[in-house]
Amino acid sequence: MNAYIAEFIGTAIMVLLGNGVVANVVLKETKGHNSGWIVITTAWALAVFVAVVVAGPYSGAHLNPAVTLALSITHSFEWAKAPYYIMAQISGAITGSFLVWLFYKDHFKATDDKNLKAAPFATAPAIPNKRSNLFSEVLGTFILIFVIFYITGGELGKEKTPIGLGSVGALPVAFLVWVIGLSLGGTTGYAINPARDLGPRIVHSLIPMKGKGSSNWSYAWIPIVGPIIGATLASLLYLFLNPNF
Repeated sequence: MNAYIAEFIGTAIMVLLGNGVVANVVLKETKGHNSGWIVITTAWALAVFVAVVVAGPYSGAHLNPAVTLALSITHSFEWAKAPYYIMAQISGAITGSFLVWLFYKDHFKATDDKNLKAAPFATAPAIPNKRSNLFSEVLGTFILIFVIFYITGGELGKEKTPIGLGSVGALPVAFLVWVIGLSLGGTTGYAINPARDLGPRIVHSLIPMKGKGSSNWSYAWIPIVGPIIGATLASLLYLFLNPNF
């Protein structure tokens, strides 16, 4: 499979399953209605696991512009390929989100609250405070990237290749995403991935859904800029701590 297609398919699967669990929990008359944060964070972790297993052998399973940026900064990935990976990730996120809408269309119709209608698409702060919200996304992404380097760092340093995790190697990343959601996800919904937020937000703004409310574009820069800053800081710190990398 072509690496760019793998990034597209992997990200689409991740968003379909990840945003799908949000729809299952928050929308009315679903089997999973009101099942809670544990269900959401667990399914998101498993969604990342499944996506990494599918895409890993072909693209390294970045599935996240923050990961692509971090690997490029540390010279583990070619800068020339980074824009194409990111475009594939955003396109995959758009596709996965659109499928969530189609799958839960009746339940979106049954739900009146515009905020609940928006939740399966993009993240939103529990308490709007852009400075604090930005810090949340920076720190969450920093932990994601910094720990990923230590999960895969030895081989990356030798081979200078993308992550390339197998099914067993994907488990630590899934656990990492799970604990970030449980511990640091309560403030902003832990986007920690610009594509995962931007792609679905685009879908929300375009679909003909009655009573959908605002796509909150005034907030949309935070789950983009925050992960970029977090990934950059994590990469620089890892290089500082591992000068022979």
